[in-house]
Amino acid sequence: MSEVGVVYETASVTTEALAHLGDGLIAYVKQIRSEDVPGLFPQAPRIAPGLKLFALHAADGTPIMLTDSREAAIANAWSQELQAVSVH
Repeated sequence: MSEVGVVYETASVTTEALAHLGDGLIAYVKQIRSEDVPGLFPQAPRIAPGLKLFALHAADGTPIMLTDSREAAIANAWSQELQAVSVH
């Protein structure tokens, strides 16, 4: 009887492929501070400092929308047929 060895090679995922994982399917909700808004949403009007807001991002990190409630961010994801997940 002979021994049969099985060799598995790990599949490597490129950074680019990882960045596009979930495109058009998944969005994430992240709590941010109003001080972070200009960097994420340059077109947004000036917002008072110290506010807790929620940003909806596409799977690749592209900001989609800004709101003052987590529920509104999730509802917006659903309206765009995206599965929303939370990020801490």
